[in-house]
Amino acid sequence: MTSVPEPTVHACFEPRTSTWQYVVADPATRAAVIIDSVLDFIPAWNAVSTESADSLLALVKEKGCTVDRLLETHAHADQPHGFQISIGRIARAQKRFAQRYNIPSSEYEGKFDHLLDDDEVFKVGQLQAKATRLPGHTPGHMGYMIGANVFNVFCGDSLFNTNIGTARCDFPDGNAHDLFSSVNKPFSLSDDFKIWTGHDYPLGGETGRMEPLTYTTVAERKQSNKHLKTGTTEDEFAVQHPRRPPAGASGYPLRGSVLACADQTPRLD
Repeated sequence: MTSVPEPTVHACFEPRTSTWQYVVADPATRAAVIIDSVLDFIPAWNAVSTESADSLLALVKEKGCTVDRLLETHAHADQPHGFQISIGRIARAQKRFAQRYNIPSSEYEGKFDHLLDDDEVFKVGQLQAKATRLPGHTPGHMGYMIGANVFNVFCGDSLFNTNIGTARCDFPDGNAHDLFSSVNKPFSLSDDFKIWTGHDYPLGGETGRMEPLTYTTVAERKQSNKHLKTGTTEDEFAVQHPRRPPAGASGYPLRGSVLACADQTPRLD
């Protein structure tokens, strides 16, 4: 029986939003997907640039890959999307923000090539991939499982590295109880599964870690995740996720993200 190769993961950290962007490729065919690309928002100028997205495309060219899909885990409220990309159940978030910022429906309806369903299976070259719904941070949040033998779960803003914990739930339609159910999905997987996170904030802290970390295993998260480890109850988890922004949180990325994705923010050439 011919073994199926594991994906090659190129992880690219965008420091202004502390975002991990991923180019995930099949080494046999060099078919690839890009996950969670960033469109750079410059608040001082109320403008956007494609510097981060351009870097991803340069990486794709350097590695000789062909991009089959551009994937998002969710409608980001802390940075704009780098591309127009497929994500399931996004209509609810689009409608809410359109009403808030008086954006006409023509600016957001029908902008995605395909809306992925929960448990929908697709291919990255010869690699098996599956979309899985992970609501809580946002109602339409999705994760992606890619690989055959050693699975890789790209979970976006749901489950972070152990010293960070899990995502905030104070964005519109966020829900701590939904997030509890969602992050328990990866916890039910084999201990050696790799969980690739959407953000990292390596500020030293308890671990003293100063460099961003791309992934940890299911076993590591279950043992020492700040918000949810083996034995944490749903009520204990929900208490750690109040329906209000964290202290010092800024509101400007939310407005900039929404307007940029609706093509209402100037772009820098």
